[in-house]
Amino acid sequence: MAGIGSALRVFQSRKMAALLLLGFSSGLPLFLTSRTLQAWMTVEGVDLTAIGLFSLVGLPYSLKFLWSPLLDRYTLPFLGRRRGWLLLIQGLLLVAIALMGLQNPSASLRLLAINALAIAFLSASQDIAVDAYRADVLDPLEMGAGAGIYVLGYRMALLITGSAALILADQLPWPLVYGVMSLLMLVGMLTTVWAPEPEVQPAAPRSLRQAVLQPFLDFFQRYSWGTGLIILGFICLYRLGDALTGNMMTPFLLQQGFSQTEIGAVQGGIGLIATIVGALAGGAAISQIGIHRALWVMGGLQASSNVSYFVLANAGANPVVMIAAISIDNFCAGLAIAALTALLMSLCNPQFSATQYALLSSLFAFSRDVLAAPAGKAAELMGWPLFFLFTIGAALPALLLLPFFAPWHPEADVPRPGSDG
Repeated sequence: MAGIGSALRVFQSRKMAALLLLGFSSGLPLFLTSRTLQAWMTVEGVDLTAIGLFSLVGLPYSLKFLWSPLLDRYTLPFLGRRRGWLLLIQGLLLVAIALMGLQNPSASLRLLAINALAIAFLSASQDIAVDAYRADVLDPLEMGAGAGIYVLGYRMALLITGSAALILADQLPWPLVYGVMSLLMLVGMLTTVWAPEPEVQPAAPRSLRQAVLQPFLDFFQRYSWGTGLIILGFICLYRLGDALTGNMMTPFLLQQGFSQTEIGAVQGGIGLIATIVGALAGGAAISQIGIHRALWVMGGLQASSNVSYFVLANAGANPVVMIAAISIDNFCAGLAIAALTALLMSLCNPQFSATQYALLSSLFAFSRDVLAAPAGKAAELMGWPLFFLFTIGAALPALLLLPFFAPWHPEADVPRPGSDG
């Protein structure tokens, strides 16, 4: 009982509350340019191939390492090294999301794509600053809990923008829905002002050249080229199966015969509970079993969770099966993202946390936005049942890489920079 109590106490601090709300702010824009936007496009009659290819507007998430050195090198004259950038970016995001209300998917996909691309760029920039802040503010023993609480906030935002937005869309015009969603960025702005500064302030790079080159050299010096490339490949592939499923989830559920209200209500109700349990259980479990074992266990659960959608694809518009499938998916996704987030934090040197975390998380975004782009075409060619079996197979290559850098030994987790490991 004492161990459980100490595991729970790590969640009770101002920095954890800030990470919860900053996670919410980070997750808010994602579905507004992907899953929720797909629902709007589906209702407007846009074909599946175009909807699938629209995931390419998320390319800034994959390329954010290109401008992340600017956030490591330069500090704005207010709120410190990380929070100053955060406040500026969050204000711009509020405006960009509100501007989506001026778009019309059936009239001009090009303008819609440009606006969505601007949101994705700003959202990726917000992620750079939040991820660096999180890596800087957390002590090593807090990383599991910090990953879990951040994922919880992030997933809550995804459920609100992917659930409440759909429910609102059955009552209000889509442009007004985007206006309402834009106001939620105020949560992040207020949290940024209130959040504590890291106790230890790592020295910023002395030049932009150092901010660009040294993070890459530092990473491969610590993990060697061979192991380093395996780690990068693993990060890229770890959530590929889930990315393929997520890219087509809203069109799938709509074509199965569920209404926007039904989808939103299930995702925002039971799905939210499952996500909360998954994220917090993941954070607590990581502190007990270590990052390596968590990657094995939670990665396996994430891959197998897509069996539930295979069952739903064969069951038709069965609300009980839909509730079960969404609950299983959200629970396992919360576990897997918590494990991956903890791994990424453990790989970063605090001096270059913005650039290194941006590079590592860009590889995850690459699978979600680029490798998953043909998901619509695959679903059209295979049909929904075979497509979901395909997504399970797509999750396996990452698990095959684990023995090369994350063996099943709790004492062998990847060391933080500066450790003896």
